[in-house]
Amino acid sequence: MFTCKEYRKVETLEEAWQLNQKKSNLLIGGMLWVKMGHRNVRTVIDLSGLGLNEIEETEQEFRIGCMTTLRQLEQHEGLNRYTNGAIRESVCHIVGVQFRNGATVGGSVFGRFGFSDILTMLLAMDSYVELYKGGCIPLNEFVNRSRDRDVLVRVIIRKTPATFAYQSARNTRTDFPTLAAAVSCYNDTWHISVGARPGRAMLLTVKEPALLHERNPETIKPEERFAKYLSEYAAEHISVGTNLRGSAAYRRQLIKVLVKRACLEADRNQIRKQNS
Repeated sequence: MFTCKEYRKVETLEEAWQLNQKKSNLLIGGMLWVKMGHRNVRTVIDLSGLGLNEIEETEQEFRIGCMTTLRQLEQHEGLNRYTNGAIRESVCHIVGVQFRNGATVGGSVFGRFGFSDILTMLLAMDSYVELYKGGCIPLNEFVNRSRDRDVLVRVIIRKTPATFAYQSARNTRTDFPTLAAAVSCYNDTWHISVGARPGRAMLLTVKEPALLHERNPETIKPEERFAKYLSEYAAEHISVGTNLRGSAAYRRQLIKVLVKRACLEADRNQIRKQNS
C-alpha cells in the first residue's frame, strides 16, 4: 500500500503541472499499480475532473484522453473496426473487467511499463502523445525518453490506412505477458512492436522490399514464407532478456512464433478489407 498526506482534484492542467513539479507529489491515473507498491506521497494529483476520459473520433484521427479506461478502449467500435479488433485483443487479457474499468490509458502509457500490452499495441500504430508542456510528439520518441514531470494529456492515433494484428503469450490466463507482439503495415512499411522483453516495448520498422531483398530477392510468395522471414528478422534485431517468466532464449523463440502469427493475421485482415 502507499500513504499520502493530501489529495488534490485539480481544475486545470496548469494546476496539475505545477503540483507535479515536486518530486514528493504523484500524478495518479487509475492508481491500480501505485497501491501495490510501498511509497509515501505528500500530494496525490487527480485529473478526473478535467473531462479527459473520452475517446473522440474524427475523420482523420482518434483522440484518447489520458483518463480513458482500458475497458473503454476494449469496447470502442470505431477503434476496433479500424484495427481489425487488435485493440480489443491487446487489452482483453489484462487481469479482468473490474481492473480494466479502473486502469487508465494515461497511466499505462506514461508509466512505460515493460509488461504493458496497450503500449505495445500503440507503438505499432501511427500514434502520438500530447504533453501539456512538451506538445505533440511520436509515441516511439516518447517511449525512449527519460521520465520527466510533464503531464500526458491524451494519446492521438492517426487513421493512416493500415492493417493490424496483436499476439501475446502468457504463462497463465490474465497474467502479465511473457512476450507481446503487435504488427502493422502502412506506408509500405512493416511496424513490429515487441513488449514484455521484459523491458519496455521496442519498435522495429522494415521497408517491405528491403527485407525481401535481404532474405531472398527472388521469392515473394507465399505469404507464409514472407511472414517467416519477417519473424526471423525481428528475432535477430529486437533485444530480449531473462526474468522469472522466461529466459532470453525462450523469448527469442516466442518472437519468431508470435510475429509470424501476427503477420499472417494482418495479411488476412488486409484481404478481408479489400473484399468488403
